[in-house]
Amino acid sequence: MNYILFDGPSRNNLLPFTYTRPVADIRVGILTIREKWESFLDTTTTTVTEDYLSEKFPMVELEENIMINASYLPNSKMVEVIRNLKDNQAVFKGEDIVAFFTKEGQEDIDFSAFEVVEFEEDCIKIENTWDIFSKNGKAIQEDFILITKNRASEPIPDQVVVFQSENIFIEPGAQLPLCSLNASGGPIYIGRDTEIMEGSMIRGPFALCEGAKVNMGAKIYGPTTIGPYSKVGGEINNVVIFGYSNKGHDGFLGNSVLGEWCNLGADTNTSNLKNNYAEVRLWDYESEGFARTGLQFCGLMMGDHSKAGINTMFNTGTVVGVSANIFGSGFPRNFVPSFSWGGSAGFTTYLTRKAFEVAQVVMDRRKQEFTEEDKAILEYVFEETKKYRRE
Repeated sequence: MNYILFDGPSRNNLLPFTYTRPVADIRVGILTIREKWESFLDTTTTTVTEDYLSEKFPMVELEENIMINASYLPNSKMVEVIRNLKDNQAVFKGEDIVAFFTKEGQEDIDFSAFEVVEFEEDCIKIENTWDIFSKNGKAIQEDFILITKNRASEPIPDQVVVFQSENIFIEPGAQLPLCSLNASGGPIYIGRDTEIMEGSMIRGPFALCEGAKVNMGAKIYGPTTIGPYSKVGGEINNVVIFGYSNKGHDGFLGNSVLGEWCNLGADTNTSNLKNNYAEVRLWDYESEGFARTGLQFCGLMMGDHSKAGINTMFNTGTVVGVSANIFGSGFPRNFVPSFSWGGSAGFTTYLTRKAFEVAQVVMDRRKQEFTEEDKAILEYVFEETKKYRRE
């Protein structure tokens, strides 16, 4: 069977992260949503997404296909139901489509003509940006079970201070001299070829993905995920970093999500609680206003390729778009559009020519290619987000 992950109606609620990737390639827990589905299904998947993303993330359609709403994280019961789908059947959870069977060339989908299979079990759905960090603890626990099943961890070094060692899994190549790992509150996963430097203190649930580093003396509270080849330091609490991003210095980051290729300069601090303890509102791209989150704690949402200079201060509930460059004293506003250059004193447009020069250098350092597809995606985002910039 051919499985295709589609963005679904949550796509716009997950901007700015879905400006540069399908919903399926969001990281939550240890794995991306796509990696979770492919692990459960034991096969590769492709994607139905926005036209401008489809060159980099193409769809492959075969004679028979099952389309899956990528906002849903898989579990064994859901996967069993989806595997058993037949022609003209669809899985719903309440009013929400989870998956459906389709044949090649089937253009018009009328769910009223489908046989509906109700899925009534518990599951995780990622439908807003803040779900990425707020549901990260449960996602780490589920991924930990999936990844470590019937596998043996590398031994924990003698000089590591450990609590609940049975909840800790270490992949080959990891280095962790003289740190503290407390898995009493949830599992700790230490990925392949990672490093946790001396004096770091980590509480689970926590995931350090392949090639990532924790700098000396870091204080990390779960549920936190540090994506592949990222570098972190200072104080971190309930954060998800997708990959290839740096928050390497002192400063606080809490209840936040960073995309790929982001950098927070030394002593950057993010507020995650309003002084009056009120509910946090976040910029909503769909309504073009600030939406209620239902959360008291919510920090920074930063899209791919965005940077903050040293001593940057972010207000509670700040949304930064793609490829923004923020610097200077004072608090920038709570919504910084994509391709903005400046800070609290005001912003100008960060031209794509300059942004591409930086992206090229940054990605070259990590031996990653800044492709023509990447440039085309960012060019589209630049034009798409022009209405938010004061040009």
